Amino acid sequence: MTTTGTATPPVLSTRRRIAGVGLATASGVLVALQSRINGELGVRLADGIAAAVVSFGLGLLILVVLVPATRGGRRGLTALRGALRAGTLRPWQCLGGVCGAFLVATQGLTIGTLGVAVFTVAVVAGQSGSSLLVDRAGIGPTGRQPITPNRLVGAVLTVLAVLLAVGDRLGDPGALALALLPLAAGVGIAWQQAVNGQVRAASGSAMTATLVNFTVGTVALLATFAVEVAVRGRPAGSLPSEPWLYLGGAIGIVFIALAAALVRFTGVLLLGLATIAGQIVGAVLLDVVLPTEASHPGVNTLLGAALTLVAVLVAALRR
Repeated sequence: MTTTGTATPPVLSTRRRIAGVGLATASGVLVALQSRINGELGVRLADGIAAAVVSFGLGLLILVVLVPATRGGRRGLTALRGALRAGTLRPWQCLGGVCGAFLVATQGLTIGTLGVAVFTVAVVAGQSGSSLLVDRAGIGPTGRQPITPNRLVGAVLTVLAVLLAVGDRLGDPGALALALLPLAAGVGIAWQQAVNGQVRAASGSAMTATLVNFTVGTVALLATFAVEVAVRGRPAGSLPSEPWLYLGGAIGIVFIALAAALVRFTGVLLLGLATIAGQIVGAVLLDVVLPTEASHPGVNTLLGAALTLVAVLVAALRR
């Protein structure tokens, strides 16, 4: 048994909860931007797995330099080793990066066809339900979180909101089949946020938790890419020259670090819902300002984005 099963959830001030929700929402906007970047990189390389390797690999390089160079990072690495030796942190709790790697891979594989908004629908559908279960099981650093009526209604409203936002695209059977990949990735996000929060709590450093996440994710992606090359050969595309296509890893660092730091203030469900709100807003803005062939923003999309924000507010309110 881990210490999470018996941990008493901390009593948090309303101000901290609101600040945590605000930062999580902003990080969700970054996820939408990362999705567009990695999706475009996957199209240019003609290989979503290769795009994920580039994104995660660049993020890992930044962290390998940054974390040991800071006092907090060095202390975090020392505390992490101590927690693993003492058994207060289990090795499986360091594997959240596998889910992150899968999410980034699905960005490169599907967004070129689905668009950011439909991709977000699938992720939300998986993330909302699994966040409830992860909180109820007490996997996150806040311990067991009850499934209150507000939290349940908030999760349901979020799914309904994103369905409204892109309902005109859900009649395409091909899009629905392809959307199963980000749906599965959404299920994994809740678990990733919970265990990354445990690594952050054990190490005392959000950047250390982020380094662990990127290390595990990069290893998983490299193994997948090696199998793909052995079976299908090297990617047909070439590395693009535009610098902005290589910012996905840096954006991922900010998102993972914020999630690892904020989950102890919000819980997994509220963190997920706030992130989803940011993703929806960011996806709508991107599809309106920088539309692609796969994006079709309209009135329903805007209404769905507004309903998502209402859902987060409902879930954040105490009974």
